[in-house]
Amino acid sequence: MTGGWRIFGMLAPLLLVLAGLFGLGLGLTLMRSLRYLPAIGLTEPDLAAYRAVLTAPRFLASVVWSLWIAGASSGISALLSLGTALLLRHGFAGRGLLLALIELGLAVPHVVGALGILYLFSQSGSFARLAFGAGLIDQPAAFPALTHDPYAIGIILLYVWKEMPFMTLVLLARLKRIGPGHEAVARSLGATPWQAFAQVLLPMLLPSLLVATALVFAFAFGAYEVPLLLGPHAPEAVSVVAWKHHTDVDLSARPEAMAMAVLVFVIAGAVLALGARLVWRLGGFSR
Repeated sequence: MTGGWRIFGMLAPLLLVLAGLFGLGLGLTLMRSLRYLPAIGLTEPDLAAYRAVLTAPRFLASVVWSLWIAGASSGISALLSLGTALLLRHGFAGRGLLLALIELGLAVPHVVGALGILYLFSQSGSFARLAFGAGLIDQPAAFPALTHDPYAIGIILLYVWKEMPFMTLVLLARLKRIGPGHEAVARSLGATPWQAFAQVLLPMLLPSLLVATALVFAFAFGAYEVPLLLGPHAPEAVSVVAWKHHTDVDLSARPEAMAMAVLVFVIAGAVLALGARLVWRLGGFSR
C-alpha cells in the first residue's frame, strides 16, 4: 500500500462519519427546501420555495451584498497575506512578534472579534467617544459609520483581520517548500528582483493563494454571525435572511429558509470548484 492510500485508509473512518453527517444534513435541507414538511401538512414536494426566493428583490439584493462582502474580504486578505508572507520569509527585528500576533489572531473567535469591532468602531464606541472628547467631532454620532453601514466596512475589516493570518500561514508553508533556489537561478540568469518574483515565484504561489482565497470567499459568503452583529438592517447578508426565516415562528417560512441555504451552498460550492479548476489548470502543487 502506497503512502497516499495508507493515509486515506487511516482517515477513512473519520471521513465516513463526516460525510454521513454532512450528507444527512444536506439531504434534510434539500427535502425541506422542496416543501416536504409532513409536520405542517406539506407532503408533496415542489419548487414553490425556490420560485419565491429567486423572485424576491430582497433576496437578490442580499446575494449581491454578500458577494461584495466575500469578494472584498477575500481579495484584500489575499493581497495583504501575500505581502506579509513575503516579508516574513526574511529575518528582521520583530519578525517573531509579528508571527506571534498573526498566530494569535487565529485563536480569536469571529463573534469575539465582531464584538470588538462594534465596541471600538461603532458611532457609540470607544473611538467615537475619544474623538468627541478630543474635539475632533461635534458629537459621537458624527463619527464615520464603520458598522451597520451599507458598504459593510466593519464586516470586511473583521474578515480581513481574521482570515489574513490563515492565508499568510498557508503561503508561508508554500514558500518554505519552494525555497529560495528558483529565484536564485532566475537572478543568476539576469532577471531583476521583480522579474524573479512575477515570473518565477508568484506562479508557484498562485495555487496555494487561489485555494486559500476560494476558501475565505466561501466562508465569508455563507457565515451569518458577523453580518448579523455588524451589518445594517437593509440590505442583509443572505445567510442572515435565511437564519431569520428559519427562526420564524411561522413554520411555513421554513422551506424558503432551506431553499436559501441550498442556494448559498451552490454558490459557495461553485466558487470552490472554480478555484480547484484554476489550480488544476495551473499545474496544481507539482512545481
